[in-house]
Amino acid sequence: MSLKRSLIPDRWCLASLSEVAEINPAQLDIIPDDQGLVSFVPMAAAEALTGRLDPSEARPWGTVKKGYTRFQEGDILFAKITPSMENGKIVLAQGLMNQAGAGSTEFHVIRPSSLMDSRYLLHYLLREPLRREARGKMKGTAGQLRVPPNFLEELDMPIAPANEQHRIASEIDKHLSRLEASVKALKRVQANLKRYRTSVLKAAVEGRLVPTEAELARKEARDYEPADKLLERILKERRKKWEEQELAKMKAKGKTPRDDKWKAKYKAPSSPDISNLPVLSRGWVWTCFEQLAEQTPYAIKAGPFGSALKKDFYVPKGYKIYGQEQVIRNDPFFGDYYIDEKHYQSLKSCAVKPGDLLISLVGTIGKVLVLPNGIEEGIINPRLAKVSLNRKIVDPNYIRTYIVSSLAKDYFSLTSHGGTMDILNLGILRELPIPLPPLEEQKRIVRESERVLSLASKVEKTADETIKRASRLRENILKISFEGKLVSQAPNDEPASVLLQRIKTEKAENQRQTKARKRFNSGKVRKQMGLI
Repeated sequence: MSLKRSLIPDRWCLASLSEVAEINPAQLDIIPDDQGLVSFVPMAAAEALTGRLDPSEARPWGTVKKGYTRFQEGDILFAKITPSMENGKIVLAQGLMNQAGAGSTEFHVIRPSSLMDSRYLLHYLLREPLRREARGKMKGTAGQLRVPPNFLEELDMPIAPANEQHRIASEIDKHLSRLEASVKALKRVQANLKRYRTSVLKAAVEGRLVPTEAELARKEARDYEPADKLLERILKERRKKWEEQELAKMKAKGKTPRDDKWKAKYKAPSSPDISNLPVLSRGWVWTCFEQLAEQTPYAIKAGPFGSALKKDFYVPKGYKIYGQEQVIRNDPFFGDYYIDEKHYQSLKSCAVKPGDLLISLVGTIGKVLVLPNGIEEGIINPRLAKVSLNRKIVDPNYIRTYIVSSLAKDYFSLTSHGGTMDILNLGILRELPIPLPPLEEQKRIVRESERVLSLASKVEKTADETIKRASRLRENILKISFEGKLVSQAPNDEPASVLLQRIKTEKAENQRQTKARKRFNSGKVRKQMGLI
């Protein structure tokens, strides 16, 4: 990262990270006994963006001194692999057992000079622009990209006077601590809203969100049609319609039935197995899609097989292809995949119309969209199923409310199958038990759940926007910190240039002592001293 001298205060200076810290040092200053416990830090123990790690896992030094990254108290661990680095897994080693630790080999170790404030370096490395630049310098194959050591060694950074580093680090800690507390509170709000949504939807389909039709009828001293009676009436009408159609077909062929045996050919819609289902609110009944669907061909239909709908068939304009992208976004007007008239006619069994339910079958199972008026003519793709409902008995938006509730989700979790992702099929959908209230109660449930969930969405949106603002504020705090604008400069502070010179002297002395230790350990000096 190229920095301009003009952007920092006069008593500061620029230096490379390798001038003020050792990158991936070979040894610890004090080596523990093999039996001594040290902290073990896997990547999961490094928090993202906070600079903190969990040092509580302990292992004997002898079991981790080889094959792992070794570090000591005060070192900075810099995650070098994607996506840990981009996520901000850059932490200060504090609270280590016996002042030492070992951990993931996907850490670079940065050992600051004793004359530098480790927190000052940590905050500089945690800045988003630096992580973005590090991402651009990564090497390796996809999924195994890593930040090379020379990126850190050659990294330019502004060096403040030592005393000012302490003031800056303390001020950053104070501001970021407040921000972190605020963000945690907002995330708790988001988690509570998620639980609230779940409870609202569950109450909606258990008859607890609005007064039931039975309760209102009793209070208002009037009659009402329970859902079981309504369902019974609709099913009778369905059979009657089928019989009329069959008689018309026989009449067209010049045939007259001698008896009623032909009526036995009628295939009644299946009923759900309610043996293990809870008792519903008064006026409600258990039903299923077979009973609620329109009495039309292909009222319950999965999308075509892949070979029947290839990308080669797509055209710039024509009949729209509805897929998971519309369902997941809850936006039927999104997307621009089309087929021509010829392919539309061959796949017309998969055609959709306003009021149809589109249900995701693969991966994001149970996501559902109710098609509104004004949609483009089109078909569903292989990852969806469509259900055309009898609007005399059921409001499609009530069924949508049920499908996204925890009751339906639990059912899908138990019945879906698949290796790498969950998969639904028409058999599972057909057997889905559906708690059905009277039609007017359905509409009240839809209105109330939409009202309540809309308010929750507004609060959730506000919380999300505030968290994003906090993230921007965090970056702004770090930006002005390393421009010398967070705390005031003290004229009596030792200039950074003098600090750098002292660091060079310290480094030269450390190197001299390291060489001396190596010579001593080699045995030559110990022989001369008569120690061996």
